[in-house]
Amino acid sequence: MVTVRAPATSANLGSGFDVFGAALTRPADVVTVEKAAETTIEVTGVGAQYIPEDPEKNTVGAVVEALDAPARIHIDKGVRPASGLGSSAASAAGAAVALNRLYDRGLSRSELVPVAAEGEAVVSGVAHSDNVAPSILGGFTVTTSETTHAVDAAVPLVVCLPDVAVSTRDARRVVPERAPMEDLVETVGNAATLAIGMCRSDPDLVGAGMSDPVVTPERARLITGYDEVRAAAFDAGAAGVTVSGAGPAIIAVCREDRRRGVAAAMLDAFAEAGIDARAYQTRIGKGSTVLEE
Repeated sequence: MVTVRAPATSANLGSGFDVFGAALTRPADVVTVEKAAETTIEVTGVGAQYIPEDPEKNTVGAVVEALDAPARIHIDKGVRPASGLGSSAASAAGAAVALNRLYDRGLSRSELVPVAAEGEAVVSGVAHSDNVAPSILGGFTVTTSETTHAVDAAVPLVVCLPDVAVSTRDARRVVPERAPMEDLVETVGNAATLAIGMCRSDPDLVGAGMSDPVVTPERARLITGYDEVRAAAFDAGAAGVTVSGAGPAIIAVCREDRRRGVAAAMLDAFAEAGIDARAYQTRIGKGSTVLEE
């Protein structure tokens, strides 16, 4: 038996659509696997009632198939589904790390990224790695079609999750197919600024590089109260604010001593819009961790 803690993640970070990702210290899924002749999946925790336990419909089932590693699998969800915090990716990442260890497949963490991405395809229809990469590797990640690079970064964050849902499929439908050249140039410049900020663990530089004039404005329209929450976070001292992944979670980067105030301001803004929300005072953290074997 192997138990793995797989962290929530934030993809895109504004300017890095389908490329950037970051592991969060909280929340997280806990995945336990045990060898079996036939794969079964049990899901408990937040939002468990919305997650299929049929291996053919669960992200973990695709991971089992890719590794040829049948098992009894228990997923204790700490990352709410349809949150913009890589819920399905956390389960897939945790299963990939756990099954690789259980069956002694000998794959490196980097080699497990495309394996876990196959699980993501079950939910989103496309095998994207921008969430599974940080959930497995930890830190700030840059993922391309060829490989993934990860760097450690000590950057404080606040994630505010409203009690509404935005599906990944719906969020992808609003992504523009074309963009003006000036918007692309601006986005590339911001993405480069953010990446340098991560390498320096500089929250102000990371925040300055989060802005994205192409994808984020379209996705923000799917989140009631987004503009007010974003403004409140900046007023409370955030250096940058954007949609986390496909949403509806909103992520803010700030200095350590501003996290509590930023979190409170974002919660208040959602409350004024008539929406319940939860705030996580978190930071960029480690990847999937083996807890027990």
